[in-house]
Amino acid sequence: MNLTESAVLDALKTVVDPNTGKDLVSTRLLKNLRIDRSDVSFDVELGYPAQSQMPLLRGALIAAARTVPGVGNVSVNLGWKVVAHEVQRGVQLLPRVKNIVAIASGKGGVGKSTTAANLALALAAEGASVGILDADIYGPSQPMMMGIEGRPESSDGKTMQPMRNYGVEVMSIGFLIDADNPMIWRGPMVTQALEQLLRQTHWGDLDYLLVDMPPGTGDIALTLSQKVPLTGAVIVTTPQDIALLDAKKGLKMFEKVGVPILGLVENMAVYVCPNCGHTEHIFGADGGRKMAAEYGVDYLGALPLNLSIREQADSGHPTVVADPDGEIAGLYKTMARRIAVKIAQRAKDFSSKFPTITVSKST
Repeated sequence: MNLTESAVLDALKTVVDPNTGKDLVSTRLLKNLRIDRSDVSFDVELGYPAQSQMPLLRGALIAAARTVPGVGNVSVNLGWKVVAHEVQRGVQLLPRVKNIVAIASGKGGVGKSTTAANLALALAAEGASVGILDADIYGPSQPMMMGIEGRPESSDGKTMQPMRNYGVEVMSIGFLIDADNPMIWRGPMVTQALEQLLRQTHWGDLDYLLVDMPPGTGDIALTLSQKVPLTGAVIVTTPQDIALLDAKKGLKMFEKVGVPILGLVENMAVYVCPNCGHTEHIFGADGGRKMAAEYGVDYLGALPLNLSIREQADSGHPTVVADPDGEIAGLYKTMARRIAVKIAQRAKDFSSKFPTITVSKST
């Protein structure tokens, strides 16, 4: 029996990417189909990191191909590649960094920094190259959460090498000042310092740089959202009405400056008693889910109010590395994957394809 390309493709169309709900053939992720007598081979390149899902996806593709009568050996070259996606118009891009994501909240105290650290670690666990910029000048917490001490080094006297732990690059004003010293700076000084931290750090080739934004929608947050080339923003809130009120303001701020919302994380959504298992919605129920539906943004998921999340972050071992196979780490990983998939679906950045045009005066 002669194998036909159409028969094999029809079989492979039955395999659906669990993260997008679409098959790999119609989305053109499956390429270079080759048939040599009974042997079949093809390539699949996802647009997001999915190291943990590769074995299952490869198995499903091989099984689907073998449903075609006459198919013998099946070879799948399965991988992923993150590319740069478009940002706000007129904002200078950051060399060596493909996508910058703001992790923001309308107010403080909703677990934004803890969420940023765990999302970064979750993306790294899936195989991505990841960095964190701690943009909370007045209350930098990433050095403690990421378990990093010391000061950055400079090899050229112009740029700083980012600090690193758990495979993630980190830069924070907290590395440059004494922990007990308050930052008594006005807004313009803060935004200038943040731009220097962003652009004078010698980042590696990063797939994602997560910016732990300062809380609120004041001058600093607004200026950052206008000057940092953002692929998108993630809003962190609790179900509490007062937190949701401020989260809506943060969401609208990003929309006004042309930054797309990648989704909403509902933190401290429910408390489960470790002794009896009783659940209590201390800050209200489903407030974040309702807000996401109201504004038409993706609901990335809910996290419980759990003592271990706080203890692990305070000790410098965030949940994703402290208990990588645990239920809560799984929630962070699911959210991180949804963010990466959402980015992969956005328009690509083609600015690097165009030559730089300079105008010189004629003599």
